[in-house]
Amino acid sequence: MNVNVVAVGPKPSQVTCPSCRATIVTRVDHKATTKTHVIALILCLFLCWPCVCVPYCMDSCQNADHYCPNCNSYLGTYQQ
Repeated sequence: MNVNVVAVGPKPSQVTCPSCRATIVTRVDHKATTKTHVIALILCLFLCWPCVCVPYCMDSCQNADHYCPNCNSYLGTYQQ
C-alpha cells in the first residue's frame, strides 16, 4: 500500500490532495496527545484543578490532523 503524506502546519493549508487530485484547503481536526495529558496533570498538581481544562481548549497543546474536505483522505499531522 502506498501512503502519501503531505507536509502541513498547525492551520488549514492549501495543497493538492494525493487521492482525489483536487486543490483544496485542508480540514483540521485537533487531537489531544500524551503531551496534552501531561500538561493537564502538571497544572492540576501545581496550580488548581480548574486549570486542567486549559490544554484541552488550546489548539497549540494538541496535534493537528489534516484531511481532504472532498474525499476525507488523511493528509498528514502537524505535531505540537
